[in-house]
Amino acid sequence: MEIVGQITEIIYQNEINCYTVAEFTMENEITTVVGYLPFINKGDSLKLLGRFVNHQDYGEQFKIETFEKIMPQTIEALTNYLASGAIKGIGLTTAKKIVDKFGEETITIIKTEPEKLASIKGITKTRAIEIAEEFVEKWELWQIVGFLEKFGIGAQNSKKVYEMLGKDAVAQIEQNPYILLDITYGVDFNKIDKMAMDLGVNRNDEKRIESAIKYSLTLSSNNGHTCVIKENLKKFVKELLKIREIDIEEALINLNVQQKIILEQREEETFIYLNTYYFAEKFIADKLIALNNFENMKQIKNFKNKLQEIEEESNIILSKKQKEAINTVNKNNVCIITGGPGTGKTTIIKFIIDLYKKHEKKKVILCAPTGRAAKRMSEATNEEASTIHRLLEIGKTEETLDIEKLDYPIAPIDADVVIIDEMSMVDTFLMNYILKGIYLGTKLILVGDVNQLASVGAGNVLKDIINSGKVITIELNEIFRQAAKSKIITNAHKVNNGEDFFSDDSKKGNISDFFFINETNKEKMLTDIVSLCAGRLKKYGNYDFYENIQVLTPTKKGSFGTKELNRLLQNVLNGEQKEEKKYGETIFRINDKVMQIKNNYDIFWEKDDGQTGSGIFNGEMGKIEYIDENAKALKINFDDGKKAWYEYNELEQIEHSYSITIHKSQGSEFDVVIMCIPQASPMLLTRNLLYTGMTRAKKLLVLIGNKDIIKFMINNVDVKKRNTGLEYKLKNIEGRK
Repeated sequence: MEIVGQITEIIYQNEINCYTVAEFTMENEITTVVGYLPFINKGDSLKLLGRFVNHQDYGEQFKIETFEKIMPQTIEALTNYLASGAIKGIGLTTAKKIVDKFGEETITIIKTEPEKLASIKGITKTRAIEIAEEFVEKWELWQIVGFLEKFGIGAQNSKKVYEMLGKDAVAQIEQNPYILLDITYGVDFNKIDKMAMDLGVNRNDEKRIESAIKYSLTLSSNNGHTCVIKENLKKFVKELLKIREIDIEEALINLNVQQKIILEQREEETFIYLNTYYFAEKFIADKLIALNNFENMKQIKNFKNKLQEIEEESNIILSKKQKEAINTVNKNNVCIITGGPGTGKTTIIKFIIDLYKKHEKKKVILCAPTGRAAKRMSEATNEEASTIHRLLEIGKTEETLDIEKLDYPIAPIDADVVIIDEMSMVDTFLMNYILKGIYLGTKLILVGDVNQLASVGAGNVLKDIINSGKVITIELNEIFRQAAKSKIITNAHKVNNGEDFFSDDSKKGNISDFFFINETNKEKMLTDIVSLCAGRLKKYGNYDFYENIQVLTPTKKGSFGTKELNRLLQNVLNGEQKEEKKYGETIFRINDKVMQIKNNYDIFWEKDDGQTGSGIFNGEMGKIEYIDENAKALKINFDDGKKAWYEYNELEQIEHSYSITIHKSQGSEFDVVIMCIPQASPMLLTRNLLYTGMTRAKKLLVLIGNKDIIKFMINNVDVKKRNTGLEYKLKNIEGRK
């Protein structure tokens, strides 16, 4: 249905996507409207299309589907609009004077004869022109919204389009609609293509085909690939556009000549890249070889005696393999240390720190891809560790971060030795920037478990470097005696080796740190998860859900997805309260477990000991400590003691973390992990996902699921292969040793 009226109060507006809750006054009534309204101001007159819905907490609301800005329909509405602050410098008194003098001709006067405004006391001729220019500019913004809306492009994208293209956005889009694919994220190619067809773009237009090629490569990168086999790309584009193959070939040649895409011939196969991915891989390969071939300026003399001295000081006897790893670090500028849990990676890192920092007085930097991984590294080594993003000073918030620009500014790393943990999580662009920040002569040590899940971003960096054979790799495969006592560790290694753990000694109750509950009934599985979180584990340790326990699941969707599990566990463990904050479909309560889901380098925090700083990062977890309705903000106490206030319009940065995905848990450790394995897509049910989830537990692991599904996971090593070229480039680079 359609309603017409005026925005009389903005209750809430998200600055990023312009989702708005507002009071809307019609001729005879006032209602609440909700939806995406970019460039909205108090006083604007609108025509809204949508429907009335009943909200369980806020009653009847009008849910906006599309909208159109219209001229104010009454003298009162016109006065309200001019007095709303939409036009700088016009308050209620001046607005009344203008409308009293010009009446229904006011808008025409402002647009076509603004000098007449100077007849009103307080408005100079210069100011009159400024008022007219501002009025017309704001009106032009609405042309963009209305124009895009006609072609199915949502209002939430309109603001970004205007920011990127400026006042003549409509003209630029009409000339080349496909420009929208380059400046908006997540817009459907088919919608843009339909817009172009409606505007008269030819089916074989080169802009159309080139845009489809770039879109296809971007789509592929979202699935982890840095490149695509040429024949597969041509087949996809041909089906997408319904055009001839020869037209696609011509477009590929043109894009290649412009270096917007790069073709790489590998034996009988041709791979196609977006230029950013190709040059990122090339830089990584070149810099790794350059670092490795550079003079070993940080090599320790009398190494064997100094290592023995540290062994005696620490009362730790290193294994032959551990000594080999540390000696490898000493003899090489770049090396990789990989291995599963309990194989001694942390001990090696500690010894390297002692050797270089304490004995040689060298500067050692520790870092990891996420906040939790960095925290875990700090706790394990008793040394400061930071996120890679913070170390490189990349970006402010993720909305402004465009790391895919190869010239993105980063801070150089002032260090003699750089140790990066959880390398399996590092994607192509992040590795590109790490290496941009490292000086020749610096030692680079890459530590990780190659059998864990691949990075979320495109690429397979750690595995590609190892497979190339160009960087010396120490693989730790011996489980140390102390670690071998843990069934968590031994069973994780069994899974990694393709063996099951369903032996007689793994029956419920017979082992100290690992339990498997074989359950096929969904309701019973959910009951088990709830009871385990709500106190059932007390007899196995003094485990408190909020302090020690984390629920993991493979998926976000369905009964065992994070969304539903979070809702269920919140209601059981932290039920209704007097002070709550509803944000979208989510209710936040005091004591809720929450997680930061994007990097924010600006948010201010403080600790009880007086420390202050800024920056909360993706993956950091904590509890809501206070909700202040007057301040429209809530306070979160993070696990490391940082306390930060979040205004209500910043709540899209956090989500509940009673349950998180196994992917999201990577790089973290928890005292107790309750991991449910429901029936799901075979693409999710893989060995490395199961292995990654199991290795998140430090003291106790409870695995709940169907035995047959878990056996399937153990045998499912058919992980979707990523098309990448880093291994190839490393193997074929010129000038290597």
